[in-house]
Amino acid sequence: MTAAFVPQIALYRTWLAEQRGLTFASYEEMRQWSVRDLDGFWHSIWDYYDLQSPTPFAAVIAERKMPGAVWFPGAQVNYARQVFRHVDAADAAGLPAIVSCGEDGKLCETSWPELRRKAAALALHLKEKGIKPGDRVAAYLPNIPETIIAFLASASIGAIWSVCAPDMAAPAVIDRFKQIEPKVLIACDAVTYAGRRHDRKDVVAELRRSLPAVEHVILHSDAAVPAAPDALLSDIVATTGAEIDAFEPVWLPFDHPLWIVYSSGTTGLPKPIVHGHGGIVIVVLALLGLHNDLGCSYDENSFGERYHWYSSTGWIMWNSQVGGLLSGTTCCIFDGSPGGAKDKPDWTTLWRFVAQSKATFFGAGAAFFANCVKAEVDLTAGDLSRLRCLGSTGSPLSADTQAWFNNRFAALAKTNGSKAQADIWWANISGGTDFAGAFIGGNRELPQTPGAMQCRLLGAAVEAFDEQGRAVIGEVGELVCTEPMPSMPLYFWNDKGDARYRASYFETYPDNFDGSGRGPVWRHGDWLKVDPDGSCIIYGRSDATINRHGLRMGTSELYSAIEALPEVLDSLVVDLEYLGRDSYMPLFVVLREGVALDEAMRARINKAIEAGLSRRFLPNEIFAVTEIPRTLSGKKQELPIKKLLLGQPVEKVINREAMANPACLDWYLALARNYLARTET
Repeated sequence: MTAAFVPQIALYRTWLAEQRGLTFASYEEMRQWSVRDLDGFWHSIWDYYDLQSPTPFAAVIAERKMPGAVWFPGAQVNYARQVFRHVDAADAAGLPAIVSCGEDGKLCETSWPELRRKAAALALHLKEKGIKPGDRVAAYLPNIPETIIAFLASASIGAIWSVCAPDMAAPAVIDRFKQIEPKVLIACDAVTYAGRRHDRKDVVAELRRSLPAVEHVILHSDAAVPAAPDALLSDIVATTGAEIDAFEPVWLPFDHPLWIVYSSGTTGLPKPIVHGHGGIVIVVLALLGLHNDLGCSYDENSFGERYHWYSSTGWIMWNSQVGGLLSGTTCCIFDGSPGGAKDKPDWTTLWRFVAQSKATFFGAGAAFFANCVKAEVDLTAGDLSRLRCLGSTGSPLSADTQAWFNNRFAALAKTNGSKAQADIWWANISGGTDFAGAFIGGNRELPQTPGAMQCRLLGAAVEAFDEQGRAVIGEVGELVCTEPMPSMPLYFWNDKGDARYRASYFETYPDNFDGSGRGPVWRHGDWLKVDPDGSCIIYGRSDATINRHGLRMGTSELYSAIEALPEVLDSLVVDLEYLGRDSYMPLFVVLREGVALDEAMRARINKAIEAGLSRRFLPNEIFAVTEIPRTLSGKKQELPIKKLLLGQPVEKVINREAMANPACLDWYLALARNYLARTET
């Protein structure tokens, strides 16, 4: 397959003209229609992808408001049912559902009928154990086919899925799962990462002790004799029979909860965000199809499409990767380190997998591509000739990194004859766990500028707001969304009166914030510039959330891990990821009198972070300070310190009169001057 096939967005545009009588002079004109006429646009997506319901819907959007929009009332859907619609046609074409690989380099294919049968077997097992619609199924699993099977099994019976990656330490997992009180835990007893086998039996045991609501444990194990007498996932999915063959996912209301994902703020426990079946299905189909240009693998126009986006199960891009199955696209998944072992780095690992799996689309975090440039990876080692598109997200992709790959693929095209690689297309996206989608992304028909994303997405009423809450062009502002989208959260779990939900996204721009009478506006927490040509640049987080290697974590979780140490009295952390720069995360600690920040103390702090969260969140540097800057009300001043270290003038980012301890600011100003001088040379 080459890029000669018709772009998916062009097919949709033709369909709009033929079926709706709608024509547009430009993409931006079409986007403006999509955010003005929400009913017309989302109805068109329903019809274009032939979504099905045994009952009609009374309206597309019954209540056009944020939060609390009501979408497609009366319609019934099921995520798993949409996936299994493709089984017969894809299998008849000889195409697999999943191509998977671990660090051992062994490729494994899961057929579409096998995917359906195994999911059905597990679904019936869960039903036998009394799991009903609305019950929670929690998983502690890596990025393997069994995780996708378990998710589809849960979704097919209306259970609510939630997964954490096994590189997360027990306290971080417990902080998430204890909030949702799962009835079932599906967990692995070991995982391989960066060339090492990591035992997880102790973590699983701790999860059992800390999650009293769990009634049934299913163990994924490749050990000859598993340690615990639990039900084995491999035994369950190996069963066959007439009941399994006849199983079909249940029809559910459009807004029935599908999964719970977690996005951390700067205070409190991770936010358990609930998304619905229907909202996820319709938004993911539009995102992956129209904007990522992913086609159905058995369709003549995109025959043989294979989609790989490197992710762990702890990142929302795992959910996006699985979403490829909704459109009948073969998904290629890799479980392990993208950069080899710590003592033997190998940034060709994923490129070898892309070549072996014959992937046509390869996405990863921006940090991965930056590391490949530093390592000067050799792209000629494997056959990448089928690859037609690259995708990036998680943090801004720098222009230099994108240009480096453009040059390498242009050189490859001269030898392998790939028209797509002569000017390879990047589907760079920016969105979030919060709504499991993207606000900004790609369009295969638009021009590309390295370092910029091509457009705001269809259906996404995204603007950059200045300090007065006005939309601006050509200036950096707060990324906001002024109209609802179907995949925005249904609610946060156990969030009385939606108080935390509203505070997370609608506190900055509440009802009538500008005196015009308009309703609340979603503030996303990113810096955005929309250029006059419609292209966009994300400049990093506008709040204090850590965005480490594409994974977001609340500062409060890191503080909980560090400040549990008796030697640490107080702490503050900031992440300086900004406009494609490498993530640089300094940690400031106030130590108990008589305690020095020597190598042993640094090691204790790092060990606490690794044990409480993950190695991914280890700081670049640790500084001992006398005080952490705080407001008069006692809040840590993370964002002002971050802005100082990014070079913004002190008078614009901090008000000394609003500080409880303004004298301590001089130390941070001196650090900022030294840091800026060091990074600018």
